[in-house]
Amino acid sequence: MTQSSERSTSGWPELLITLAIQAMASMAVLTLPVVAPVIGSALHISPTYAGLYIGVVYVGAMAGSLAAGAVVERWGPVRVSQGSLMLCAIGLALCCTGILSLMALGALLMGMGYGPITPASSYLLARSTPPHRMSLMFSLKQTGVPLGGIMAGALVPGLMLVVGWRWGLGSVALICVACAVLAQGLRARLDEQRNPSSAVGPGKLAEPVRLVAGHVRLRSLALCSFFLSAVQLCLTTYTVIYLNSELGFGLVAAGFALSVCQLAGVIGRVVWGHIADKGLGATRTLTLLALIIVFCCVGIALLQASTPLVVVLALLAVFGATAIGWNGVFLAEVARQAPSGFTSLATGGVSAFTFLGVVIGPPLFALLASTTGSYRIGYAALAIPMAWCGLRLWRLHKDNMQAASELKP
Repeated sequence: MTQSSERSTSGWPELLITLAIQAMASMAVLTLPVVAPVIGSALHISPTYAGLYIGVVYVGAMAGSLAAGAVVERWGPVRVSQGSLMLCAIGLALCCTGILSLMALGALLMGMGYGPITPASSYLLARSTPPHRMSLMFSLKQTGVPLGGIMAGALVPGLMLVVGWRWGLGSVALICVACAVLAQGLRARLDEQRNPSSAVGPGKLAEPVRLVAGHVRLRSLALCSFFLSAVQLCLTTYTVIYLNSELGFGLVAAGFALSVCQLAGVIGRVVWGHIADKGLGATRTLTLLALIIVFCCVGIALLQASTPLVVVLALLAVFGATAIGWNGVFLAEVARQAPSGFTSLATGGVSAFTFLGVVIGPPLFALLASTTGSYRIGYAALAIPMAWCGLRLWRLHKDNMQAASELKP
């Protein structure tokens, strides 16, 4: 399947459908952790199992992202996205049973559904979006991830109080099915370049990794995404605990601070996409983001119980705007660097590294924090790989500039 040489005049229909699908998949994945205390009480298990659940989800997401290139080529990005939402729905239905083994299988299926969505949507947007708007459009699409989290946090607890936790999960599953059905209206047009004869099999899983490993710029982006995703998940996973245990915040105040951080991430994704498109460029924007994250990691490690609340919130807002806001600009750059016709394959390969950072990063952070007895050390340590990312991204920018100058007559 080759990428179309013609782009649509706006890319807005593709953006809207990919944004809706991304938000619903994110909501599905985050629904169970939102009500983990209630489920834990009902099943007589520790709510900390939610951490294991997230780990299983992202292991599945790694497998799904590696398979994305082949399945998108054969069935098309809309059909793959529909299948992904159905896997999320089935996964939630299995979690409704309350049987731990089936819940683990459900988490794996949800991850396998979540993984292909970004490669599929990247293929659609790369094909339809004008080059001068790619960073912004990809960033707008990526707001679906935190928006899904916001919807899960805002809707699911209230729904659970009315219909119980099982029907709460089941309701989100039904919404995923409804979204998949609504996407059918766009399938004929947006999947027209699929190749039904393309092979799909286990051997195809290695192709995205081979593509990324053999392409120096994609390889650099993949390694940077490993660290960026690790920092993002450490920030969202441990901020409340850190503020509560070491800075004396109450749980309500700490939760509010995390909400500020998440909201800043939504805004940051759009703002950074706009900045990248309006002249700074993707690689320079990503370099700047990495360096700001370095200072934020050090800054949050230096916070004290006496630090004014407004300073804490301001720092967390900047941290969230950068450590959560990088994804759209990053995925747009992956699409630019991907060989022609291989956007979904390249995005799937890079996303596997991104999800690996999610799986490995938070446990390593927790190990370091428990060994040293302080979350401060963990946050300070995150500055080291982010400094490396900043240097590597700047080198990538210089390489891109040199390559562009060589193409000029």
